Amino acid sequence: MRAAVVLLSGGLDSATTLAVARGRGFDSFALSVNYGQRHTAELAAAAQLAAALGAREHRVMGVDLAGIGGSALTDPNVPVPESPSSGIPVTYVPARNTLMLALALGWAEVLQAVDIFVGVNAIDYSGYPDCRPQFIQAFEQLAQLATKAGSEGTRFKIHAPLIHMSKAEIIHMGRELGVDYAMTVSCYQASPAGLACGRCDACRLRAIGFAEAGVPDPTRYA
Repeated sequence: MRAAVVLLSGGLDSATTLAVARGRGFDSFALSVNYGQRHTAELAAAAQLAAALGAREHRVMGVDLAGIGGSALTDPNVPVPESPSSGIPVTYVPARNTLMLALALGWAEVLQAVDIFVGVNAIDYSGYPDCRPQFIQAFEQLAQLATKAGSEGTRFKIHAPLIHMSKAEIIHMGRELGVDYAMTVSCYQASPAGLACGRCDACRLRAIGFAEAGVPDPTRYA
């Protein structure tokens, strides 16, 4: 089995991505990032999901994005919007996916792994620029230039298996792969126990996905 580093936030998409990696026969090393988010219920969910979905190892690394602010997810003084908005919303976290992928790349190089999985999605998402296919392609090129392994001829592969799928399609695939979505936390302002607000953009997209999939929503709401 080839080793792969899988970014695991504890949400619906990343849980499905870990299941996809397992389904493709990879020995998964799950990586969660404590980036200074306003709640850490998702990190607790990630630990449960890593165990349930057979990750070889689960690590939590830290990056202080709260120190630079600029996002409703890291700055308690910026309210999380509870209605759809145009443009890139205030829940965008500057450089988050770039830094997370960089941490995954570093761990992959130490593990002598060439495969990294990330659950970004360019269909049912909030307009974040670091969820686009162009970003994934650019980071894959960066990986070749920025690493010792890449300079020696290793070809890293950034897998984004959900990038062109709707939320409903993701849910159907995850259920087939054995994901228990009741264990996931997607809410931008979840309670310490992981209860969802039911009003933020993440909750709205998640609820629409379950409705369109015709699957009962297992989300635990406050």
